[in-house]
Amino acid sequence: MSAEVTLLGVRHHGPGSARAVAAALEALKPDAVLIEGPPEADPIVGLAAGKDMVPPVALLAHAVDDPARAAFWPYAEFSPEWVAIRYGLDAEVPVRFIDLPAAYGLAPDPAGDAGAEGGAVDGAAGDGAVEDRPGDPIALLAEAAGHDDPERWWEDVIEHRAPGADPLAPFAAVAEAMTALREAGVAGSAARRDDLREAYMRQQIRAAKRAGHRRIAVVCGAFHVPALAVLPTVAHDRALLAGLPKKVRTDITWVPWTHRRLSQLSGYGAGIVSPGWYHHLFAEPGDPLPKWLTRAAELLRAEDHPVSSAHVIEAVRLARTLAVMRGRPLAGLTETLDAVRSVMCDGSDVALELVRDRLVIGDALGEVPDGAPAVPLQRDLARLQRSLRLKPEAEPRELDLDLRKENDAARSRLLHRLRLLGVDWGVPARSAVNSTGTFRESWRLCWQPEFAVRIAEAAQWGTTVEDAAAGKAVGTARAAVELAELTALVETCLLAGLSGALPAVMRVLADCAALDTDVARLAGALPALVRALRYGDVRGTDEGALGEVAAGLADRICVGLPPACTGLDADGAAAMRGHLDEVHGAIGLLDADGANGLADRWAGALGSLARREPTGGPADGVPGLLRGRAVRLLLDDGRLDSAEAGRRMGLVLSAASAPADAAGWVEGFLTGGGALLLHDPRLLGLLDAWLTAVPAEVFTDVLPLLRRTFAGLEAGVRNTVGSRVAAGPLGGEPAGAVEPGPALDRTRADAAVAVVALLLGLPAAPPRPGGPVRIPRQATGRDT
Repeated sequence: MSAEVTLLGVRHHGPGSARAVAAALEALKPDAVLIEGPPEADPIVGLAAGKDMVPPVALLAHAVDDPARAAFWPYAEFSPEWVAIRYGLDAEVPVRFIDLPAAYGLAPDPAGDAGAEGGAVDGAAGDGAVEDRPGDPIALLAEAAGHDDPERWWEDVIEHRAPGADPLAPFAAVAEAMTALREAGVAGSAARRDDLREAYMRQQIRAAKRAGHRRIAVVCGAFHVPALAVLPTVAHDRALLAGLPKKVRTDITWVPWTHRRLSQLSGYGAGIVSPGWYHHLFAEPGDPLPKWLTRAAELLRAEDHPVSSAHVIEAVRLARTLAVMRGRPLAGLTETLDAVRSVMCDGSDVALELVRDRLVIGDALGEVPDGAPAVPLQRDLARLQRSLRLKPEAEPRELDLDLRKENDAARSRLLHRLRLLGVDWGVPARSAVNSTGTFRESWRLCWQPEFAVRIAEAAQWGTTVEDAAAGKAVGTARAAVELAELTALVETCLLAGLSGALPAVMRVLADCAALDTDVARLAGALPALVRALRYGDVRGTDEGALGEVAAGLADRICVGLPPACTGLDADGAAAMRGHLDEVHGAIGLLDADGANGLADRWAGALGSLARREPTGGPADGVPGLLRGRAVRLLLDDGRLDSAEAGRRMGLVLSAASAPADAAGWVEGFLTGGGALLLHDPRLLGLLDAWLTAVPAEVFTDVLPLLRRTFAGLEAGVRNTVGSRVAAGPLGGEPAGAVEPGPALDRTRADAAVAVVALLLGLPAAPPRPGGPVRIPRQATGRDT
């Protein structure tokens, strides 16, 4: 008795195809199920039978020696292949994958027919779906049927239809259509690779027959059905397969997947534009429209949109009416979204985009059992996720950490270590809680399926997350060429708690810092080191070696700053101004108490910078932008008084200075806040007098600088400056100044002294002659 082989040609990730496959398998009762997919997955296909395996999931294959070469085969609940897998496992019949092994697809191929990402796209999007083929077969079939939209035609013919009396009839019709198209010369975009894959599939069908199976069901892409229906000679297929590249060692496992990844057309996606909608069509046995629109209404109400049950009823009616008007058997996604926009969103595309993102695509994240094969690094990460109660989720969420708490500190270290390994599960974010301390961190978490590949790549550095991050840090330090890269790495090591890697990184940093003479690079490196020093209080790190390197960098910057700022062009001066601000803040933290004299040396460097005016031309002096910034920093620190700052501004804004240099000085001086113009009318008067005296032929040259300067001021400052200039002559008291009031009433003032002292935490002032002042208990909580 010869074996009966039934070919079930499908479109990958299609709910209609999945329902048709389920009905066909129930009718056929096969004793073997063959599925298009990597044969390396045969040993682990049984894991899909457990309740711990929740789609969407994917098979991940990667080269052992080069984990970056990887391929994914995603499966959703509505994928025909997933339905076939579950049927075979539930019926206890053999389930085998028959596509070309991943060991060939991941091998380097000079011809370019195979590759890691190509394997991922082909395995995921499905050549049976043939979306990526020249002369798209579905488009040709839709055109022959008189339809201009291939997707809508396929939905009407296949996806929206329930299985009929003959469950095999749809597959026969699809096979006939694909046969006609292939006979007409429609070929795949990778025809050579298709020939190899089909030859290997035919070999596996022959092997199933030799194994004694009599009722064989083959679930594969519809485009392959004509090539598998008629088997050529064995010698023919062997000759084709003789051209395969050499196999590479591969590992394969199950990994979680997401609906959002299924919606992507490239990389590790599958090209399904509406996975959430397709999931609803497959999961809802009856009319899917009312329940889906009810979910849309719930979503919009949760986002404060006024949507009632009457909106749902009207949206259902409108969607069905649109389907009739457009000649469709059922309302599709287009009609449904048109109804949602018109009825529930009041024509707003913003509200509709929310529905499209949450329901049409969705953020469903699959789960795989703990018994799935995994590298030791992956297992350690899973252990940490459980112990720290950090569950991977596809939907972005905010996480605020208090580093004074042991569990939060451990979470922070894990996220920083993963970022060092290239796994950006968490990204630092701005906290909704205002805090200037170093004990609080905020993160935005979002798990992506491709992190599985990056974890496999990172396994070369160690078997645990800590060991791998430490190994990666040391390797990165030895390969670094920029000082700023090393200081950033030191900061990351401290944040990640990698005490084992820090000494090696610090040695490389010290050597690099000793050889680097570029002040700009030194200035760019210092702030990260000083930030790292601040973490010692909450993370318990050793600050000794780090403090020595930071102090050495700061001293070298102080010495080399004035010469490094001489003769800079406009772009160089702008970059150096940013370094000035960063170094100024860093030194303020590094020498907050002035004990080591670093702040004094820095003030001396700024003073030298402010005095280096050009004498013969721009090349022999410091640009006005930097001189003005130096004066402002000294003024803010109390190293200069307002009178001296005004004197220097007067000299710069005199007729002897070039207007462009003066404009740059003003920009540097006012950057970061212009309120001092309001507090010191003399400065505003000097600026006004200079501006009105700029010659007309030069004014247009300095105007962009002035506009940029004043555009950076606070809106209230700009308005007040404008009103004062418009009010009259400047240089004295501001226009409209309030006349001094009556003399101070000391008796009334004494009544508030005790309360103010209490609020400020100061000792109470002794009473003035005339008796103590008693503050009622209601005001202070005690008698004063």
